This record gives sequence, structure tokens and C-alpha cells, in this order.
Amino acid sequence: MSCARREIQRRYTLFAHGLWVVVAVAFGVGCEGRPAAFTRNAASSKRPSAASAPFTDSSKAKTVAVFDLGGGAPEKDSETWFGLAPTNRSFSDLLRVARETEASASVASVLVKFDNTRLGAARALEFGDALARVKQSKKVVCHADGYSNVTLMAAVRGCSDIVVSPAGGVDAVGLGTQVVYFRRLLADQLHVSIDMLQVGKYKGAEEPFTRDGPSPEARQSLETVLADVRQAWLDTIAKGRTLDLGDAKRLPVVEDGPYSPLKAKELGLIDHVGFVQDALNIAKQHDSRMRERVVFGPGASAQGPDLETVIRSFSGESPETGPIALVRAVGAISMTSGGGPFGGGSGGIVESDLDPAIAELERDDDVKAVVLRIDSPGGSALASDLIWNHLMRLRSKKPLVVSVGDMAASGGMYIASAADYIYAEPMSIVGSIGVVGGKFSVGETLEQLGVHVETFPANASRPEARARVAYESPFTRWDAPTRERVLDGMTAVYNLFLSRVSEGRSTRGRDVPVPVVAASAEGRIFGGIEGKKRGLVDEIGGLSEAIAKACELAGLPGDSDVKVVHYSQNWFERIAGGDDVSGRVGGWIRQLVGGSSALGAIGQVTGAAELQPFAESLAPLALQREHAVVALPFALQVK
Repeated sequence: MSCARREIQRRYTLFAHGLWVVVAVAFGVGCEGRPAAFTRNAASSKRPSAASAPFTDSSKAKTVAVFDLGGGAPEKDSETWFGLAPTNRSFSDLLRVARETEASASVASVLVKFDNTRLGAARALEFGDALARVKQSKKVVCHADGYSNVTLMAAVRGCSDIVVSPAGGVDAVGLGTQVVYFRRLLADQLHVSIDMLQVGKYKGAEEPFTRDGPSPEARQSLETVLADVRQAWLDTIAKGRTLDLGDAKRLPVVEDGPYSPLKAKELGLIDHVGFVQDALNIAKQHDSRMRERVVFGPGASAQGPDLETVIRSFSGESPETGPIALVRAVGAISMTSGGGPFGGGSGGIVESDLDPAIAELERDDDVKAVVLRIDSPGGSALASDLIWNHLMRLRSKKPLVVSVGDMAASGGMYIASAADYIYAEPMSIVGSIGVVGGKFSVGETLEQLGVHVETFPANASRPEARARVAYESPFTRWDAPTRERVLDGMTAVYNLFLSRVSEGRSTRGRDVPVPVVAASAEGRIFGGIEGKKRGLVDEIGGLSEAIAKACELAGLPGDSDVKVVHYSQNWFERIAGGDDVSGRVGGWIRQLVGGSSALGAIGQVTGAAELQPFAESLAPLALQREHAVVALPFALQVK
């Protein structure tokens, strides 16, 4: 479509939907939204827009740039009214502001307030690298009420001075994860019939439901990836501080906590014990004329959406421009969304939303290259394959580079393989090429309660007909022939998975045959460094490096403008909704553990919200919409 034709279509769409805005305003419908162009220059300090640039003060006085991470820095902004992102606080925004801080002559020093924020290990390392670049020219002071393993790593990597509150602590206890097993509750207590199958001996996604502990293969897979991630964590801390990491006979100091503030200072893990005001005074370098300015997080300057932004939100359009497009694919992969007409969560990676956005980028001649930022444990096999196909079509027209956040596992790896290049951090999780399938049946549970369910097949003369027509029933477990047929289908999906990764990885003169992919498959997971050795990752690096590579492949300057593509159903599609139960339940999960409700608050406090994508990735199985998913074997959160 020509630019002129697209402009005519754009103006018609704005005019048509503008009437709805007038009606909405008349009925008192309000919304918060992102600044109209806050996403520009995501990787560059060149020509920042007025809405996004935190350093437009004409004053000659030096300032302290304050990064407040108390509100978090998610990969993707949560959407609220009409699909608008409420604030300018995503992880890509955090990296952009760090780059602008590095280039700003008016900023003399930086204060980072970690508070008790939760960052994934890979994102913490990436932010630490960004701070390290700032530290080369400015003083960077970090403060927290308490440091976790990963926030300590980020502080050690990027901060000149590390400060902790007097009543706080440093939880340097070593990395690890936990897996919860439900078999006895589900099978012995609730009498739920569990039909779960897997393709790939290391996959293990059914084990939390069918076993009371890990299989030898699952234990090996987990211990191997944790060892890789641990080594990257130790190496980062060792480079940032002069510490005795010990030997194999005893725990290194960074794994032998938790420590009180004074003990942590004695051991050299931190530099000062004090309140945030004390940290600010250190950042001011005893110059009382310096003024602090919040550049990221609550209190950062922002402006509401203009009328055109609101109108565009109705039609699903995005107003930003730039030759490099950044698309964020975060959460579980599903066919449709369950967010409802007024948003309500990031919605995960939704095929019905993402594919039209990819198609538009393919047609848009102004976009010269695309960067896809992935943080996903996988999900629907069907949705993953459809997205992969659209990405391959995009790649045939213009360069496509993937940046892996905390993980690109299973379905996340599936869609990542469509890229020309894949970047990942040492602590990113990649791989998990395998398939899991099955269903939960509650017929025996109901029998215990005095409820009986009888199946009546139309072909009552054949004994196997009863089990076959109840194939999708939540009341009846599979018989052996049905399990065999389901496993055949899953094996076909697994073989397709291998071939898709092989085809996707074979690009720009590189040939990656299926046997090479199979050698790193069967559900095994890897850290970024091991993933690079196995050809699942091309380069070690973060979002900034991926954007630079996209610029290079497109023949553009390294400081070219970057636009973030916000994709979702338009407002009318949200109202129309759909009949997809999986999408609706996925939306309910987001509301329960990650929303603003009381249960959402409990989820945030207990950490259940962090498990939200994993629960959603298995939703297609629990709801019988699909019987095979490409999902991470475990609800893996490295802490």
C-alpha cells in the first residue's frame, strides 16, 4: 500500500472513530495514557521528543538523575482503558532513559532507588550493564531497603557506591529455584484423573502433576541450567567488586548470607549504611546546589495523551515513527486475548493481536528493520506456529532481530527462531524444544461427591466409541488407544517444531539441519552462553545491542530513531469479544494474580504474580481447547 493511500485510510479511520471519542467524553469516560511519542529513540539519545526526554531543563545547574524502580520495570506496560499504556515505565523505557542519562551534559550523577523491586536475572544484568556505561562518566549511587541476589548483581555491576538502609539487609544467598508438585493433592485427595504426555525426555512439564518429585532427566536439566546461570552471576559480581569468592570446599561470600547491613559492609558487598537521603547526599557530592530530578518511575515528568492518540487507540493504531520498529512479545502465547473491552493486563503474546501488527510492519515501507523483544515461557503450539510463519514472511522483506529478556523458552524459542539474529544475556533461559499435552478429568472427583456422569455415544455398537466421543470431556479420562492417538499428534508437533527451528536458524548463509537442532532439543533448557555454543543464540547482549544490529543490517546509522509498536485489539474488537474460553480464563488469571484486585495484591506480595505466565501457558490444556502446548517444563523463576 502506498504512503498516500495509507494516509487517506488513516484519516478516514480517525474521522470515523473520532465520533466515538466525543460520545465517550460526553459520558464522562476518562483515561490515562502514554505520551504521544515517548517510545522514540529507545536506543538513542539523538533528538529525544519533548514527551520522552527527561533532560530539557535550560538551567545550567547540574542535576542528580533519579531512577525510582519501586514501581517495577516490566517488559511491557500493562494496558488500561481502551488499550492505552498508563505510564512510561517499561523496561525498554528504562534502558532508553539510561542512555539519555549517559549522554546528558546537565546530569552530574545518578541515584538508583531499587527499593524492593523484582527484576528477572537477565533484565537485572542488562540494566547493570546500562548503568556501567553511565558510570564511566558520572557517579552512580544505588540505594535499597534490601538487596536480593539479582539487584545486588545489578548494583555491583553498575554502581559507584552501594547503600542499604540501616534496618535492611543483603540477601546474598545464592541462586536457586523451586518446583511445586501437586500429584498427591490432585490424585490422592481430590481424585482428579491426570492424562499428561510429553515428547522429549527432558521436557518434564507434566511432572508437577504426575510425580512427587523430579525425574532424573528433569533434575539434570534444571541443575545444568542453574549451574550455567550461577557462573554468569558469579563472574559479574567478581568483575564488579574485589571479593573472595572462595573455593569449591566452601560457599563464596556472595552465597553465604543473608547479611546484616554492617556485616555486608564489612565483607565489601556494599559501601555505606544509610537512608535514601544519605545516598542522595553522596550523589550530590557535597554540592547543595544540585537538584534531584526523577527521570524514571513514579514522579517522572509525563504528559497525558493528546486527542489523536486517544482516537488511534480505538482503531488499534500507533502514532510513533522511526525506521526501526521495536515489538515486545511478553508472556504466555495464546490464540486470543481475554482482557475485555477496557484492557486489564498485558494479555501475553496473543496471535490474533500480534499477527496483524507484523503484517502492517511488513507492508510499511518506512520501517526498515524490526527488533522483537521476547520474554516468554511458551504456550499454544498452534499460535506459536502461526506467529512463526508471519515472522518468516516479515524476515523475507526486512531484517528481523530478536532480543531475549529473561527467557525465550519452548514457544518463545519457536517464534525467536524466525529471526536473522538472536541476542540473549548470559542469564537468559533459552531452549525447551519439546511438547507436552494432556488433560485433567474430574469424573472420579464427582463420583466421590455422589455425582455420576454417563457418556452416550451415537455409535453405541462399538465399545471404543464411548471413549472416543468423550475425548475432550473434562469428566472422562483417556483410554489407551486415545492416548496413543494424542501422542501421535504431539509427536507430529514436535517434529514440526524441530523443522521450524532448523528453517528459521538457517539464514544468511548459515545451514542448521534438523539433527543439529535435535541435539539440543527434547525439552532441555540452557543459559544464554550455552545456548550460543549450541547455535540457539547468535550473540550475547541485550536490547541495545540488538537494535544496533538491526540498524547495521538495514544500513542505517546506529542512532536511528526507534518506535515501539503497541499492538492490541482495537476498542470495537474488545467490545465484540469472542468465544475463546482459553483467552477469557487467561484474562481471569491476569486479574487474579496480577491485577488491581485484592487477590492481585496478594499475588504481588506472595510472588504468585510472577508465576502468571506459566499458569497461562498451560491454560490451553486445562480448558481442552488444545491438547499440545510448547511450554517451559517448570514454573522457573531464578532468584
